[in-house]
Amino acid sequence: MRRAERLFQIVQLIRGRRLSTASFLAGRLEVSERTVYRDVAELMAQGVPIEGEAGVGYRMQSGFDLPPLMFTKHEAQALVAAVRLAQPRLDVALAAHAEGAMSKILAVLPNAERAAAESLAIYAPPVGPDDATRRRLETLRVAAEGRHLVRIAYLDLQERRSERVIRPLGCFYWSAVWTLAAWCETRDGFRNFRVDRIEQLDVLEERFRDEPGKALADLFRLVETERSERDASTDA
Repeated sequence: MRRAERLFQIVQLIRGRRLSTASFLAGRLEVSERTVYRDVAELMAQGVPIEGEAGVGYRMQSGFDLPPLMFTKHEAQALVAAVRLAQPRLDVALAAHAEGAMSKILAVLPNAERAAAESLAIYAPPVGPDDATRRRLETLRVAAEGRHLVRIAYLDLQERRSERVIRPLGCFYWSAVWTLAAWCETRDGFRNFRVDRIEQLDVLEERFRDEPGKALADLFRLVETERSERDASTDA
């Protein structure tokens, strides 16, 4: 990779993340961290508004932008593949937005790149959640984004019914089903709920704030800790 191209890629990587360490940049660009330090210093000397320092990480100041970029043939194909695979599995609103975004991208591509993207030999059958599940998925997604508490009536895999008040944290797709990761106010702990087994769903006016021990990042850390403990037990 030429140095000019590498500098451009560094800008793209930094502006796309809240914080990028030299180790992360070096791994993505397949260069040494020393090279990253030197390249970032050069960009800063040229006036690119990068904040941060070696050993901590870098981020781009707000308001910085670059001219619009044109997708390569392979990038356009990757986007088409992603949309085709995702559409049948997304909620209705997101699926429509994905199709609209794809149409805009294809409309501005040169003829050769557009033809290559549209003729991509990767397809996904229209197999996904039923309409009711997709509607619940959209409601939960919007509630999670707005930090609204939700009241649900749930039927678990043992056919036991319960009513819960939960903090919706994130929706996850597991090849066949969608699940909701949540903090359960009723049980005072993290819980996962299959979206297709939620019988009733009401979004409440009350909002929640991230609290220590109750956020999605805390759930991820808990899962990682449990996985590490299982691996250690297996190795022993």
